Amino acid sequence: MTTLDRAPTDAPLPDRLARAITLAGPISIAQYMAAANGHYYATRDPLGAGGDFVTSPEISQMFGELIGLWCADLWDRAGRPALAWVELGPGRGTLASDALRAMGKAGLTPDVHFVENSPVLRAAQAERVAGATWHDSIDTLPTDRPLIVVANEFFDALPIRQLLKTAGGWHERLVACQDTLFLPIAGKPVPAGLLPPSIEEAPPGSILETSPASVAVMRALAGRIVAQGGAALVIDYGYEGPAVGETLQAMRAHAFANPFEHPGEHDLTAHVDMTTLLASAMAEGARPLGPTPQRELLTGLGIVARAATLAAAVPARAAQIVADRDRLIETMGALFLAIAITAPGWPEPEGFA
Repeated sequence: MTTLDRAPTDAPLPDRLARAITLAGPISIAQYMAAANGHYYATRDPLGAGGDFVTSPEISQMFGELIGLWCADLWDRAGRPALAWVELGPGRGTLASDALRAMGKAGLTPDVHFVENSPVLRAAQAERVAGATWHDSIDTLPTDRPLIVVANEFFDALPIRQLLKTAGGWHERLVACQDTLFLPIAGKPVPAGLLPPSIEEAPPGSILETSPASVAVMRALAGRIVAQGGAALVIDYGYEGPAVGETLQAMRAHAFANPFEHPGEHDLTAHVDMTTLLASAMAEGARPLGPTPQRELLTGLGIVARAATLAAAVPARAAQIVADRDRLIETMGALFLAIAITAPGWPEPEGFA
């Protein structure tokens, strides 16, 4: 049990964090991010115009529909096994609703499992997807059938650690508190030789981000898929690491905010090292695919044709449909990367040629 866990639970989160830091000293960026996001997601629906940010499924039904067809095509070429469909961090359930509708038209009607901790978002998901089963973690997902897993903007909210390069070497970056003001500081030095040579030589002021939490989730997920069969599709703000650079950011009311102000009142995210996630999956025996830009994935899955069909069916919304298509494949097309993993012997999924 940490000092934060022992703090009075009825106190506001900033007060609990400040008390924990005062009693035990600065905490890691990962501890700070986990506490802030845990409170944030448990207490609100952050999505949409009235929230803090918007995701691809909320922009257009085309996104979820194409993901659903991706799953159905893979299932069909795998021999149509009985399987469980899993979404990690399903938001309002919008992606699932659109994907399941598309899957159903292709003959796939799987059991639905959501990995979600927020009671507020669970309620929103229940309104859109009937008959889903909820899980606090992947540990309780079914073990008796293949899994097809979708994780859209899930890994970017998992805690990260930061290392800061100073004139004296690399140090873990910590969060201190001074007069209720939270601020990052350099902590203990990191032993030499633990980082790749290319990173070791970075200039002072450089920041390296890692996410042990993401690696743990991916390894556990890959182990299940290798043992049971199936695949996973991950789409997120991403890059091919290792690389230096700070990506930790906060969003509030669709604008950037200071990550170290008002913890628990805005969304904290960091870009995802897709190379490390794929390496983690490979260590468990899974087959890696990607990364590929979201633009290439959605284009390969037929978003241009789908947009034309929707525009023809609803001419009054044609301009908006085209604008939504362009936002998904142009504005967000390069910023978001997609990776996939499959069990040995499963077919190669579409979009990763």
